[in-house]
Amino acid sequence: MKNKTIWSNRFKNKMSQSFQKIGSSIHIDKRLYEQDIAASIVHTKMLMKQKIIKSENGNRIINGLKKIKAQINKGNFEFKEKFEDIHLNIEKALFEIIGSSAGFLHTARSRNDQVVTDFKLWVKEASNEIIKDISVVMRKLIKKAEKNTDTVMPGLTHLKNAQPISFAHYLLSYYEMLKRDKKRFENNLELLNECPLGSVALSGTSYKIDRTYTAKKLGFKKPTDNSMDSVSDRDFAIDFLYASAVCAMHLSRLAEDFIIYNSDAFNLISFRDSMLTGSSIMPQKKNPDPAELIRGKVGMNYGKLNAILTIMKGLPMSYFKDMQDDKELVFGGYDTLKDTLTMSAELINSVNANKENMLFMANQGYTTATDFADYLVKNKNLSFRESYAISAKVVNYAEKNKKMLSELNLDEIKKFYKNLDKSVLKVFDVKNSMNAKKSHGGTSIINVKSMIKKYKREI
Repeated sequence: MKNKTIWSNRFKNKMSQSFQKIGSSIHIDKRLYEQDIAASIVHTKMLMKQKIIKSENGNRIINGLKKIKAQINKGNFEFKEKFEDIHLNIEKALFEIIGSSAGFLHTARSRNDQVVTDFKLWVKEASNEIIKDISVVMRKLIKKAEKNTDTVMPGLTHLKNAQPISFAHYLLSYYEMLKRDKKRFENNLELLNECPLGSVALSGTSYKIDRTYTAKKLGFKKPTDNSMDSVSDRDFAIDFLYASAVCAMHLSRLAEDFIIYNSDAFNLISFRDSMLTGSSIMPQKKNPDPAELIRGKVGMNYGKLNAILTIMKGLPMSYFKDMQDDKELVFGGYDTLKDTLTMSAELINSVNANKENMLFMANQGYTTATDFADYLVKNKNLSFRESYAISAKVVNYAEKNKKMLSELNLDEIKKFYKNLDKSVLKVFDVKNSMNAKKSHGGTSIINVKSMIKKYKREI
């Protein structure tokens, strides 16, 4: 039986080579070996505790599994395609090491509950890794923001100059996005914190197993409550890929901003040469390829999310072979996002603000027009709509005379509203405009510094 499949006695013909190639998942799910061995050891201990198997057989199993893990860690283990997956590869190897005692391992267990348990354990570890990586990017944003609290830049809407903002305030907007991403992964960890092991194929078992013991030993909060849902559930995989896709989307938006701001048309930021590439034909080029890769990788995360949703949408209750592809999608989604987060941290660390260009551009486009309207409301008892109309006229005048708002003198402004004094000129200063936004969440330096302190505490 050493070279035969577990179920070989039931079938008259060998599996076709094409089916064996397509049906085998060992090249993918061998990444689950640590989780599979850990779950098998805990399952064996539970079987011994419940006196379902003898201690001598259980101890042989545990020692054999530890030897297999050591072999894999050293690269001395041969994964065989004909044994399909990580579970049967390990079981077959266990037979070779300890003999017939290996046959007791699969008591009160199916590959259906075995694989979803292993998979959940892997996703838990992967989620914690991603949470750490997100935190690294968040810290990079804080560090860069701390150096740019008083750096004035144009805040854009529709890619048109809107209002002056702090560059730090802009950077911290992405901190908020990533904070939500981090929370999504944390929420997912809570949702998947139920152990499927012991659900067996789909109906549970007649053995007197202790599922609470197994769940606690494997680090889960409790066992799952319905055996059919347990083997059928892949919500945790979908949640992981959804959280990954949203996080990748946020990083793509940051990368897109950086690409635009680094362009010759904007020239608001620059990067260290370590984060740039050249051209094969144009000697002068310095291209922000890492940012472009970050922007592109999100498509891969979207694709994997869409793929798993499509796989799951038509499946009846319980386990089906379609689910075999879930691991390749999740592993790939994890690898892609992890690389994206690593590149993002390096990119943020590399960015430098071209402060003079930022200030110059913040003065273009009449970005303090709203400040003038607000001044009239607060000081002249006008409605905002009245003030808006007056400010629009001032903008039209400045535009016609090719002047910035800060270049207008008091007499020019009084053409549109007479009852004014020199104090009004302060509202056209972009730095004053930025610092006037003291409402909670606003861009003033005092607000931004306060938020940086808060973020440092919470991170």
